[in-house]
Amino acid sequence: MQQTYRLVIDCPDKVGLVASVSQFLADHGATIVEASHHTDQQTGRFFMRHEIGADSLKLDYPSFLSEFAPLANEYQMQWKLADSRHRQRVALLGSLESHCLVDLLHRWHTGELHCDIPCIISNHPQMQQFADWYKVPFHWIDFKGQGKDAAFEQIATLLNEYNIDLTVLARFMQILPDSLCQQLAGKAINIHHSFLPSFAGARPYQQAYDRGVKLIGATCHYVTADLDEGPIIEQSVKRISHSDTATDMVRKGKDCEVTALAHGVRYHLEDRVIIHRNKTVVFA
Repeated sequence: MQQTYRLVIDCPDKVGLVASVSQFLADHGATIVEASHHTDQQTGRFFMRHEIGADSLKLDYPSFLSEFAPLANEYQMQWKLADSRHRQRVALLGSLESHCLVDLLHRWHTGELHCDIPCIISNHPQMQQFADWYKVPFHWIDFKGQGKDAAFEQIATLLNEYNIDLTVLARFMQILPDSLCQQLAGKAINIHHSFLPSFAGARPYQQAYDRGVKLIGATCHYVTADLDEGPIIEQSVKRISHSDTATDMVRKGKDCEVTALAHGVRYHLEDRVIIHRNKTVVFA
């Protein structure tokens, strides 16, 4: 894969902003591989993602950071420069439902997800079989034996010890405490097994079946202290009919879950997501 730098910017919208950034890149020989822009008309914020061929730049990574800083300060930018060679360290958390976790492991194993997966954490020991198959260290957390507070302290310790960049709740059916949500703000992704905000809570497919819905779906979002209300990254839906049973809906819903979660994780890993208040800008 071609090495690139991803320049991601969030700042107040201002005339001449794009021209100034473009001029800076041109002055340093940058070849722009991909460019995305968006202005939020309500809040007056401007969002940009430029993917730059690393070999084309006359600057190395540290020099780019120092040379670009004055321009960033002039336009009050929140910005970052990511190197595509850097592989983020991703922890997978799962419970009994294995489809999302196994799907991510397969995509990682085949190179579709450019990351490292140094550990799998679960509150059910049965999940170790999948960790062993993909040769990933496994940690079983006994929620019943030690209580939730101690269990989540153990999880927080593991995330720190493994130096985790992104935590993915791949159908991990435990509610993270507020303190851990704050610690992982913008760095934890969840898949909700319904098309939010409808049918939140228990047995969403049964709720949907009882209501006779024609579309079902799943929602990939960032984790916040407000349960299932974090910024949405991706959603997937499937059409159903009156002939579908609740079991059919569960099966079709799982397809939505793995698709939405895989896309959401990939967008995050490729620096395509910018969180803006309780929403996201996704340059997919």
